[in-house]
Amino acid sequence: QVQLVESGGGLVQAGDSLRLTCAASGRSFSSYHLGWFRQARGKEREFVATINWNGGSAVYADSVQGRFTVSRDNDKNTMYLQMNSLKFEDAAVYYCAAADSFSTWARKYAYWGQGTQVTVSS
Repeated sequence: QVQLVESGGGLVQAGDSLRLTCAASGRSFSSYHLGWFRQARGKEREFVATINWNGGSAVYADSVQGRFTVSRDNDKNTMYLQMNSLKFEDAAVYYCAAADSFSTWARKYAYWGQGTQVTVSS
């Protein structure tokens, strides 16, 4: 079991950068594949990025490819999402999640954080 807490959200202007952090507690952090998902007002939660247990592989949603970078530091029990060139449509509550398999499907993730708000002004 793992507990996840997101931080780093805030209000930025379009074109700015922001880094989100997902801090984990509990056992076996390094054994989990991790993902970032987001949910905008009135929309379904959607996949953003995922990174495998050792950080060797990552997959991104087409909408963020080339702008966002996911990374993890297993020694610090932490995952990051570096968001560059932010767009208005990136505004959402961002969630980190942990899964036993490497997947882009939200239903595969068993553990979730509470979310952190990212607001992008246009």
